[in-house]
Amino acid sequence: MPHSCLYGRISSHMLKIRLQRIGRKNDPAFRVLLTDSKNSAKSGKFKEILGSYNLKKGEVIFKADRIAYWMSNGAQTSDTVHNFLVKQKLVAGKMKNVLSKKSPTKARKELKKS
Repeated sequence: MPHSCLYGRISSHMLKIRLQRIGRKNDPAFRVLLTDSKNSAKSGKFKEILGSYNLKKGEVIFKADRIAYWMSNGAQTSDTVHNFLVKQKLVAGKMKNVLSKKSPTKARKELKKS
């Protein structure tokens, strides 16, 4: 999706479907939204709201037709949103690991030896 910048150059950034945290302290809720991949999650700049996720109630609401439309136009999903879509059977595929990609830790005995 190319669009013109401030200086007249054409730039094309990848569109991303991801979560944005909303709600008060200790009361998390999330929006599922379409944004440019260069925007930070907290910037508030987005193109379209595609759903919501309420953590405490456990309810996940998606606009399936709009998500399918944007994904057919090349939008990528974050790993967490991908897992939600797989659970809701809106996308075929395997779940992705969303945990950190750190190397496995060594036992204390191994550390003392070296």
